[in-house]
Amino acid sequence: MNVNSIKDIYPGALVSLVVGIAAMFLSEHYGAPVMLMALLLGMAMNFLSEDSRYQAGLDFTAKHVLRAGVALLGLRITVDQIMAVGWEPLAMIVVSVALTIAFGMGLAKLMGFKTFFGLLTGGAVAICGASAALAISAAMPTHPLKERATLFTVIGVSSLSTIAMMLYPMLAQYLHLSPLQIGYLLGGTIHDVAQVVGAGYSISTQVGDTATLIKLIRVAMLLPVIALTGWLARSYIMAEGDNTTASKAAPVKPPLLPGFAVAFLALVALHSTAWLAPWLVNAGQKTSQWFLVFAMSAIGLKTHLKQIVTVGWKPVALMLLETLFLAIVFYLFVVNSSL
Repeated sequence: MNVNSIKDIYPGALVSLVVGIAAMFLSEHYGAPVMLMALLLGMAMNFLSEDSRYQAGLDFTAKHVLRAGVALLGLRITVDQIMAVGWEPLAMIVVSVALTIAFGMGLAKLMGFKTFFGLLTGGAVAICGASAALAISAAMPTHPLKERATLFTVIGVSSLSTIAMMLYPMLAQYLHLSPLQIGYLLGGTIHDVAQVVGAGYSISTQVGDTATLIKLIRVAMLLPVIALTGWLARSYIMAEGDNTTASKAAPVKPPLLPGFAVAFLALVALHSTAWLAPWLVNAGQKTSQWFLVFAMSAIGLKTHLKQIVTVGWKPVALMLLETLFLAIVFYLFVVNSSL
């Protein structure tokens, strides 16, 4: 990157940074989801995106900083953590995630949306909320409505996750589940990591530890879902290239697995070796969170509020039904397992 490019990027990137820091402050002091705060603050400052000085930096942050943040999520997981849960819980997680995403894609198509929208919302619900929405969006093909869909998904999944954090612990105790079962249910169904931690430890340390571990295994499902998104995006772009006659040039094939997904996998492998110092792992995890918040701020800055309020009831119904589907499927797995 040359000096001129840095000068172009600097103003917009700095604005994203300032909005992101403000979102972190509000989140820490008022307990609101940080991604949602970053999005709403960014949208409140949307008028800045109309200034050409900020556009390059906002685009850079919304794309490249986002992908770097997703890659660093690999430092949250190790192979040992995945193997420690045993085959049955692992199968429960894999099957419930796969079924929820398939349900979302199928329902989205029935409701008249693109399949990619179902993949985006279903993946966000099934894996890790706003972080998954951003990661899946980064692997999706370019589309005029892509950022609008991502924003709506982040708002929806953050809101539903907060509601689930408050309701699911009470519901699990009402159903007379054991502490281990409650931990599995909370970790397997609540969307965002922070809300899983909050819900689990509000009951007991055992429930919190179990819920967090199960949630981290769900985060590991991000890699195959990004690979699926990359494959679908590749097929979509190639089909679009074959169908167009405007240009005789062959379409550029995107990689089957995006570079940030490869970096995610490499960091999981590196973290699993235990070669990295704890302070370095912790720094990488915090940097990942910062990058995702800054990217969310940039996406918010680029979006007009009217683009969100005009989405209608169908996307809301889609995400709500995906959330209920995941909760029912995982509950049935838990009560019929050997836990």
